[in-house]
Amino acid sequence: MKLAALFSLIAAACMAEELPVVTAVEMQPLAAQVERVVQSLDMLGEPLPASIAASLRAAKKVDEIQQILDAYCIAGININPESRVKVQQGPAKPELVEQGWRSFLVKVHNEAGVTAALDAQSPNAIRLHGSPEQQIAKRWLDLLMFNKQPMRERLSGLEVEYRIIQLYSRDAGRREAKIAFDVGQGTQDLGFRNEVDILFAARPATKITLRVRDFDGKPTTGSFVIRDAGNRVYPSQAKRLAPDFSFHPQIYRADGETLLLPPGDYKIEYSRGPEYKKLQKTLKVGSAPLEATFQLVRWIDPAKLGWFSGDHHIHAAGCAHYEKPTEGVYPKDMMRHILGEDLKIGSVLSWGPGWYFQKTFFEGKEHALSTPDNRMQYDVEVSGFPSSHTGHIVLLGLKQQDYPGAARIEEWPSWGLPVFQWAKSQGAVTGFAHSGWGLTYKQEKLPTDEVPPFDGIGANEYIVSVTHNVVDFISTVDTPYVNELNIWYHTLNAGYRARISGETDFPCIYGDRVGLGRSYVRQKQVEYRDWVEGLREGRNYVSDGRSHLIDFKVNNAVMGEGASELKLAKASTVKVTAKVAAHLDEQPDESIRSKRYDQKPYWELERSRIGASRRVPVELIVNGEAVARKEIDADGTMRDISFDVNIDISSWVALRILPSSHTNPVFVLVNEKPIRASKRSVEWCLKSVDQCYAMKMPKIRLEERGAAERAYEFARQAYKQRLAECVR
Repeated sequence: MKLAALFSLIAAACMAEELPVVTAVEMQPLAAQVERVVQSLDMLGEPLPASIAASLRAAKKVDEIQQILDAYCIAGININPESRVKVQQGPAKPELVEQGWRSFLVKVHNEAGVTAALDAQSPNAIRLHGSPEQQIAKRWLDLLMFNKQPMRERLSGLEVEYRIIQLYSRDAGRREAKIAFDVGQGTQDLGFRNEVDILFAARPATKITLRVRDFDGKPTTGSFVIRDAGNRVYPSQAKRLAPDFSFHPQIYRADGETLLLPPGDYKIEYSRGPEYKKLQKTLKVGSAPLEATFQLVRWIDPAKLGWFSGDHHIHAAGCAHYEKPTEGVYPKDMMRHILGEDLKIGSVLSWGPGWYFQKTFFEGKEHALSTPDNRMQYDVEVSGFPSSHTGHIVLLGLKQQDYPGAARIEEWPSWGLPVFQWAKSQGAVTGFAHSGWGLTYKQEKLPTDEVPPFDGIGANEYIVSVTHNVVDFISTVDTPYVNELNIWYHTLNAGYRARISGETDFPCIYGDRVGLGRSYVRQKQVEYRDWVEGLREGRNYVSDGRSHLIDFKVNNAVMGEGASELKLAKASTVKVTAKVAAHLDEQPDESIRSKRYDQKPYWELERSRIGASRRVPVELIVNGEAVARKEIDADGTMRDISFDVNIDISSWVALRILPSSHTNPVFVLVNEKPIRASKRSVEWCLKSVDQCYAMKMPKIRLEERGAAERAYEFARQAYKQRLAECVR
């Protein structure tokens, strides 16, 4: 070892000393701040060991917390009463990883009660997007203070708190970095003590070539969650670049693609969406490049049976998850996620915050990146527009995306019906997004006569628009099932025939992955326009992908064929049949089962589990009521199921595994009478029109209010007429 390097190591060892314990701080706010740190590290894919996190939560004294967390600090900062900053190296091992990010803690002793943002800078920091000449040897590091939720942007002013710094190394080997901290201009102490020199050791990474094979042996794209022995996620989630998203633990890689991993032992979970089993593989990485083969395994293949999955609500911009929400990411990035989750159809919707950039990708046809098995098309969600308060609107299969005469978002209509009418005039398939928002209830009951507040951005104005025959579907799966289904059940009982579709609202409601909410449409082959027509016709069931209700029919009437009608001359017993399958892990997941129905995940097969068994109930629904039930084993096996039920008045019939999957209806007409199944439902609809009117009308522009009032009155009269026609 050279003498200079030896001196650097000795100096670094001397500087890495214990940090002073601060006793003059109250326990409750310190514990709350530390909990945010623990949550943030979890989110960043570098969680504290479970035993350490448990010890922190069990700690009773402030010195106990500091003794635990100080070991993870790369630096300790003191802000003196005059707001001067001085820094010392902390006891954390200064170890980085080549081409990757690591997260460390920084302890702040804040004697001045400063509430400014803590900033970190280094002359060794590189610009990741700079020109090659900028990537000189001196600049090998990148650093970032993590100030996003659940952390706070600024210091709290508490006497002691912990912050997170993220460090990236371009190189392998030993590298020294000078890191300076400040809380604004003039906060240095004697001009140099706010800096600390740290000698880092960056572990070299090894090139791993992935061989990703589908269930049939063909090359494909898979989803991979890679963790080391310390449970850290690789590649590091900190500041990932698209197509890898920082809010995901998983990455998506195709056959033949590569990644870099430092030598060590890894556990890799791999899959390809909910139709595949989650498998695990251990990988021992040395210094030599290697290949790793991953054979994917399906538990079900609905497409082979003619049912093609799709998610009609995906965003490439707008949501806060993205680094630049107003710009977002590109089609090639979204296509990788669609492939990695094996969505046959992915509808990427441009909306308010990212509208002006993302709308440039709209073509009114399938994107050129589509494959024979997986299709992507850009369409529109009317969200962040003047009509948004009445309910966000999904427009699929548009030919033109700009509302006539509107050059900017602010010029669009301030209520929903004109938007529906314009979209329908060009042949679009239309529906409401995240339907449950604004339709909340005091208890988990379905159906319920309680009238919700109609104070949100879900299927609120649906109660009016459905009477004008311009709404093809309401969305399900991404909000609480009671909120979504209750309004749909009541309008079906009144004789209206809007259908349901499954969506994710990725990544705004669900950032986990695309396709958490799906519609499975019966098709001869995958094709975007036919798929969205399937939503309009109701030849689809909705699902979280973990349970399936295939080939549902009543007698010989098939869901989605023709008008989905079965005609009976008189009251009769009918046979309801379907092929059903579900897949649960053998052991219950109490973290899901213990949550209320209005807590995420809203639709999840685990909630359907009967006790500690592996069984789930399949329910027969007639006019919104569960009239029969059978249990099946959720072991992935496809089974035939049948019910015999007497239909004495015109009714709608469906199947469900709640809250995991639900069919669209088959309409059974007795003696050619229309469906008027429930006087109580129609009365509910009438009350709901008035409630919606009270909430929405004040926000509609004055010049549009006359047309809106006429539309609401039309809905009232339509429901009153149907109320008079009800047989029950």
